[in-house]
Amino acid sequence: MNTSLVLWGVALYVILGLTVAWISRAGSSSSMSDYFLGNRAMNGVLSALSYSATTYSAFMMVGLAGLTYKGGVGALGFEIVYFAGVSLVAIFGPRFWAVGKRFNFVTPSEMLGHRYNSKWVAVAAGLVSLVFLIPYSSVQLSGVGYLLSGMTGGAIPFGWGIVIATVLAILFSYIAGIRSVMWTDSLQALVMILAAVIVCVLVISELGGFNALFDAVSARNPEMLTVPGPGLFSFKTFLGLTIPWFFFSISNPQVSQRLFMPKSLRALRHMLLIFLCFGLVYTVVSVLWGFSAYVAFPDLEKPDLATATLLASDYVPPLLGVIVMIGILAAAVSTIDSILLTLSSVFARDVWGNLSPSKDATQLKVGKFVIPVISVLALAFASFQISMIAILSVAASVGLIVTVPAIIGAFFWTRGTAVGALLSILGGVAFVITMYLTGNKLWGLNAGVLALPVSVALFVGGSMLTRPDAMRAKEFLSAVQSKRTS
Repeated sequence: MNTSLVLWGVALYVILGLTVAWISRAGSSSSMSDYFLGNRAMNGVLSALSYSATTYSAFMMVGLAGLTYKGGVGALGFEIVYFAGVSLVAIFGPRFWAVGKRFNFVTPSEMLGHRYNSKWVAVAAGLVSLVFLIPYSSVQLSGVGYLLSGMTGGAIPFGWGIVIATVLAILFSYIAGIRSVMWTDSLQALVMILAAVIVCVLVISELGGFNALFDAVSARNPEMLTVPGPGLFSFKTFLGLTIPWFFFSISNPQVSQRLFMPKSLRALRHMLLIFLCFGLVYTVVSVLWGFSAYVAFPDLEKPDLATATLLASDYVPPLLGVIVMIGILAAAVSTIDSILLTLSSVFARDVWGNLSPSKDATQLKVGKFVIPVISVLALAFASFQISMIAILSVAASVGLIVTVPAIIGAFFWTRGTAVGALLSILGGVAFVITMYLTGNKLWGLNAGVLALPVSVALFVGGSMLTRPDAMRAKEFLSAVQSKRTS
């Protein structure tokens, strides 16, 4: 594909995105809640589009397509498990929203610290987010790097691609905080879903239609259409990938923090319904895209180049290819800037705010200050090109799954204690890191399978050996009940 056309497409996206971000400004944001949560006043449609763009990032059209290219139909099963896990939002979404309204929580870590009446629980959960979300941020940067490099035949190097994505994410984050991110996310979500569907239909038509596409896949390698597939997936591997993915919607703070933002329970429900429709379409499109690339270009060296190679090919008109490229770039940037805002709020509120008690205005300044610091760390991590995007995404989620027992216990087990929460988070992280450093196998199972049961055992064991704060648990849960029934 013509490099100048790609550059013009990126330039137009930057101009349009910055314009929307600037228009979204509504005076200066003077509080943590305003800057990082939009003052809890987001409507359902805006929340849904932003939630979709943040969740369905470079992982989908680059990572999931690459996983399909490598592992066949098992990739669809992997993503459907995540899709099923979104049902957790129906259970936890109203509860997050209710306690967020009542106690003015800014981060999920702050919520856990309050529920267990321990600043150290908030600090531990915050540090876990900082450690494991930086690799996940790098996944998005890598997606942009592979995309721009693949579409231009290397004329735009991988390194320049990740730098472009980093700069854009910082700009969108700084202009108006979550307001600019929400509005640019909404624009980006519409572009990515419309362009992806149109081009997917076009490519499949060029390949002879759906029947011809799957006949070609079957003829080349029948295992691509059978479970567990051509070698990437085994049952144990599949479990290790899908268990962390199932809990993604509550374990990943850049996603669960969005549950504090809708202006009402009705807006929250609208957000979930629209997101589910968006996600189903985008999942099917991404998997079909991976199969199409496999038929058209069966010998790619890197599976994550499947999407870029297909977009740059003669199967896709150049203009449409650039539009899809912009949609994927936008999805990646939307996830990065959301993570930047979440991590900066976590550092300012849960780490800095607890270790060096300070006013809300000071925490806001600290949060803004660390945005570029976190960005540079993610950029450095992305430059190593460690693994396939889908695999690295799940690896990051394995580290975050250790917070799930404390989150579930906060709402459903009054016997849970601060000691139990701390043990499950810190002990769980130590277990995950040890697994990764020693080959990621124990009794033939990997960290993705074992991290959650280990954390549950530590949470239950620690809680049973210590005394719960019954008054705090009662106060917390009464806030849930009163807000949900009001």
